[in-house]
Amino acid sequence: MTTRALLSDAENRLAEAGVASPRVDAELLLAHVTGVPRSLLLVAVRPNDLQRRSYDALVEARARRVPLQHLTGSAAFRYVDVEVGPGVFVPRPETEVLAGWAIEHAALTDDPVVVDLCTGSGAIALSIVHEVPGAHVHAVELDEPAFGWAQRNLAGTGVDLRLGDAADAFPDLDGHVDVVVSNPPYIPLDAWESVAPEVRDHDPALALWSGDDGLDAIRMIEATAWRLLKPGGVVGVEHADAQGESAPGVFGARWADVRDHADLSNRPRFVTARKPA
Repeated sequence: MTTRALLSDAENRLAEAGVASPRVDAELLLAHVTGVPRSLLLVAVRPNDLQRRSYDALVEARARRVPLQHLTGSAAFRYVDVEVGPGVFVPRPETEVLAGWAIEHAALTDDPVVVDLCTGSGAIALSIVHEVPGAHVHAVELDEPAFGWAQRNLAGTGVDLRLGDAADAFPDLDGHVDVVVSNPPYIPLDAWESVAPEVRDHDPALALWSGDDGLDAIRMIEATAWRLLKPGGVVGVEHADAQGESAPGVFGARWADVRDHADLSNRPRFVTARKPA
């Protein structure tokens, strides 16, 4: 079987299984197995028998809706790669826009102090410390398996990573933080059927579900951010695309400049606000 036929067969298997991007996933898995970039697969790859067997096993797992990133062991996020696997939420491209917002605001401040609540794999914290030299980045994660992944991804970066609940995290920083950023759980408990198998069957429950309306964690983030931020500091929080009005409503009572933002697909994705000076 030629490389082209191998990819076509994998694409068909993944499409039949309901995978959203069957061709891309087929190519990424073959690139992972062979070590050859996607752009060169058709001209530079002649898989041997061992590689074909490994590839077939990975395609079979992906057809069972095991996340692509669990199979390759990493996820690309902005300009960094993070290690991921069972026990940690896989960072999504939509969250890169929120991270970019946090990076932009941190870069506007001299000696910025940034807190990443519900850090998961550490992708946002890693991006901030990578793109804003000199930033003092702090991150917290409640789930122990996810915390282990964050430890691996943030080792040697200088990020102050702590295991604990975002609700009472970093009391030593109260009133001294410039930017708070968070991608918390925000899926309503009754939305099980609408969630993709890759998410509901493989991402940790603590990273997904957040009360009857999906806003319990966002309410907690609002309270924590109010405590942590200095006057004039800003907070950015991701939410579901159906929460473009309800999530900003959480910040309506005491915050200034409350605004919702769209993701790369122009869907409502995160709310930002400023603590009044």
